[in-house]
Amino acid sequence: MKIEIEVDTLDQLREVLDAGGADVAMLDNMDAATMRQAVALVAGRLVLEASGGITLDTAAAVAETGVDYLSSGAITHSAPNLDVALDIEI
Repeated sequence: MKIEIEVDTLDQLREVLDAGGADVAMLDNMDAATMRQAVALVAGRLVLEASGGITLDTAAAVAETGVDYLSSGAITHSAPNLDVALDIEI
């Protein structure tokens, strides 16, 4: 089983590295400069996932920080929905 831990500061990330046992660290709501520092700090020891506030406009800049994955709800937050029903009479 893989373990993913969410962090929102570099101090929390250091705690995760010191404790060990995690496979993935989710960098929540960090700016690009902090994400670059996180990538350098981790140095490949964990998979890094960026999350929080990522939009289609900012995704490329986030990817350039060196994180392994991006998570973005921006593409679904305002997506219209359609309620469809199919009634069949026999």
